[in-house]
Amino acid sequence: MAIVSKKISDLTGAEGTDNEFAAVVVRQYPGMDQPKALDVLVPELGQFKDVSDDLVILEVTMPDNSRRDVYVKLADFKKVAPNMDEIVKKARGTRGRVPGTRVGNGS
Repeated sequence: MAIVSKKISDLTGAEGTDNEFAAVVVRQYPGMDQPKALDVLVPELGQFKDVSDDLVILEVTMPDNSRRDVYVKLADFKKVAPNMDEIVKKARGTRGRVPGTRVGNGS
């Protein structure tokens, strides 16, 4: 007697070998409280329309230090200010020193 294991797609139930699968992690979904992993055949990935080129991801930190990610269509983000490209380009980075500050005690 032998034990046979097989891998099937969580999306379609189609069978495949390990090297035919991609691991897909769903990080956010309505009603979901933790990330979930799906096994998906590589050709099935084409069913997911990638909108990342038209998406702006914002991390918002509130005064109480609570954080959340906000996903905005690029076109809607650019409507907030007429010169949004320039505003983002000139914004300070999140790493390193704030522009205009000096290292040390200033002497």
